[in-house]
Amino acid sequence: MKRGIAWIACCALLLCALLMPAGALADFGSFAGDSDYGSSSDWGSSSWDSGSSWDDDYDSGYSSGVVIFGGGGGGGGFGMLVVLALLIVVFVVMKNRRRSGSQPVQNAGAARTDAFRLRPMEEYSAEDPGFDGAALQEKLSNLYVQMQNAWQDKDIEPIRPYLTDALYAQMDRQLDAMRKAGRTNFIERIAVLGVELRGWYQSGDNDRVVASIRTRIVDYTVEDASGTVVSGDRNRELFMEYEWTLIRPQGQKTGEAAPMQSVHCPSCGAPLSINHSAKCPYCDSVVTLNEHDWVIYEIKGIAQRSAN
Repeated sequence: MKRGIAWIACCALLLCALLMPAGALADFGSFAGDSDYGSSSDWGSSSWDSGSSWDDDYDSGYSSGVVIFGGGGGGGGFGMLVVLALLIVVFVVMKNRRRSGSQPVQNAGAARTDAFRLRPMEEYSAEDPGFDGAALQEKLSNLYVQMQNAWQDKDIEPIRPYLTDALYAQMDRQLDAMRKAGRTNFIERIAVLGVELRGWYQSGDNDRVVASIRTRIVDYTVEDASGTVVSGDRNRELFMEYEWTLIRPQGQKTGEAAPMQSVHCPSCGAPLSINHSAKCPYCDSVVTLNEHDWVIYEIKGIAQRSAN
């Protein structure tokens, strides 16, 4: 009987923990948090692959629970029924969290793309003689800063041309939760420490480039009404590593004359400066660069380290 009561108490504590609000994550896409994650390594080392997703951790833990309770005995029939009921509630809560987005939809501490999938960037010149890797690295460095500023402003429409429609919608949903909660995520003292184009591959009708982005930021979230810091730290520096996957239609060539940012509205044909807005000023159509230049298809949080 005592053993059954102990199991009930453990499950009750677990349920209470699960019903508590998830730990706050912040920065663009919600990758920075109060706890460090990922494995330390030198730039480009494959040992960063040791990170695991939240889904993996949950599946593993739940399976262990089934084995423990399935092999029990002597706990009392009523106690076992209560334990099973609690497990069902835990399962439903966790499942709903994954569906509703209470947990981050991306992976914090995710695995790098396997190196064996990637072809050297030097080989991409055969596909596109005008491709300039250094120019793309500089562009991604600048874009990272723009993304953080847009996130802090709670308006990511200015960077919409640089994201796929699906990624934009995902990021805007996360930001909308911040708007509704009346909070602002501040990302300050931004420094891009390095951008590495790890390699490329082809999938479907697209070319894909995988890039590692290493940065330093100060990240904290403030309640708008009171000005109170509700997560993060105004003085703590975070060293972040992300993996971005960029896509472009297969066969697309880098323009030799006009810069990539000079495009025409697909609806009315008006010339546009894509740096200024994601909307055509003449007909209000949303313009993306997916048919003109590289856009971000996926962002992973690989690792976070606190400086203090």
